[in-house]
Amino acid sequence: MQSIISVSGLTKTYASGLHALKSVDLDIRRGEIFALLGPNGAGKTTLINIICGIVNPTRGFVLADGHDIVRDYRAARSKIGLVPQELSTDMFESVWGTVSFSRGLFGRPPDPAHLEKVLRDLSLWDRRDAKIMTLSGGMKRRVLIAKALAHEPQILFLDEPTAGVDVELRRAMWDMVRSLRQSGVTIILTTHYIEEAEEMADRIGVISKGEIILVEEKTVLMDKLGRKKLTLHLRQPLASIPPELSGTELELSADGHELVYTFDAQGKRTGIAGLLRRLGEHGIDFKDLQTTETSLEEIFVSLVRSRS
Repeated sequence: MQSIISVSGLTKTYASGLHALKSVDLDIRRGEIFALLGPNGAGKTTLINIICGIVNPTRGFVLADGHDIVRDYRAARSKIGLVPQELSTDMFESVWGTVSFSRGLFGRPPDPAHLEKVLRDLSLWDRRDAKIMTLSGGMKRRVLIAKALAHEPQILFLDEPTAGVDVELRRAMWDMVRSLRQSGVTIILTTHYIEEAEEMADRIGVISKGEIILVEEKTVLMDKLGRKKLTLHLRQPLASIPPELSGTELELSADGHELVYTFDAQGKRTGIAGLLRRLGEHGIDFKDLQTTETSLEEIFVSLVRSRS
């Protein structure tokens, strides 16, 4: 699939000596939802800010829809919309005035119909004449999204878009992001809410200490690194796991009422049958069992820990 953003050898070293990015290579496909995950200070925002032309790279280059972000800045930037983490906008301006100004900033001709559609999609139309300062935190964040969409970008960066937003509004934003993707917009999402990436992303990239440590299809990542857990609810609590079973991937809950067995669901043999037989031999009986899959959050944590 054709790439709409190509990052090659991107490095950023600040005057303080901080190496925020270390020779990052990354291709983002046209029309996908790409989730960029990483702990605080990993380099997510620096990477986004360089692609959006806010921060200058130390080395390397970036193409946005074929335009070099340094040599062909205006054309590159016109393709990109950015929703930053910070709620930064003119608090004394009206919602309509803010989005209208943002569209004009990119040299786009007035288009009230487009701006009305954006505001309606974000449930802001009824507040179009309200000053930003009178809006709730969630509405202010929606205004930032409206500003980013005002000039009809083909690439949209959402940097922690639902931080501080209630669950109902967060899901409404997810629906909006999906509709944008269906209209051909490429979405790059950074988030601390792992369920957002698990819910929406086509592919996932993980950045740690300024380096991209993994880029993978979400489903493939879950299959390759995901593990399953079998939880056995015991009839009688155990004080400890019998020594004869210490070699298995068993964990005992703190209250002794549950045994948790972790296994590779993709393997030819899970080892469950043998485990249950051995438990029976030791007189360990259970009243119920259930299986759960490893979440994306657990995969993310294990990846970052392995690099620390």
